[in-house]
Amino acid sequence: MMNDVSITDNDFLRQFETTTDGVLAKIEYALQERKIFLTKMVIPEEVTDVAFKDNFIKAVLKHIEEQNLKVVPTAPEIAGFLRKHKEYKDLLPVGIRI
Repeated sequence: MMNDVSITDNDFLRQFETTTDGVLAKIEYALQERKIFLTKMVIPEEVTDVAFKDNFIKAVLKHIEEQNLKVVPTAPEIAGFLRKHKEYKDLLPVGIRI
C-alpha cells in the first residue's frame, strides 16, 4: 500500500521537499529544456520508515509526469528505483536507458 507523500516544488532552491518525522527530505534537480535532472536525494538519518524513500520518489515522479517533463536520473538512488520500477520508463527521454 502506498502512503501519499505531500511534496513541495521549491523552484528557488531547485528541489522537491517533504517533511516526515519533523525533518526535511529533499530531491535536488536541474531543469533543462523539457528534461528534469534529478541530481541528489537527501533523506535525514532520523527517517526510519523504509517505504518512505520509494513513496517520496513516486510522488516526485507523479508531479514530473503531470508537468509533461522527461526524467534524467543522475542520483544513484533514483536511477536504482527506476531500474526496479519499469512502469516509469516512459518518463525517460528517448535514448536514455538505465
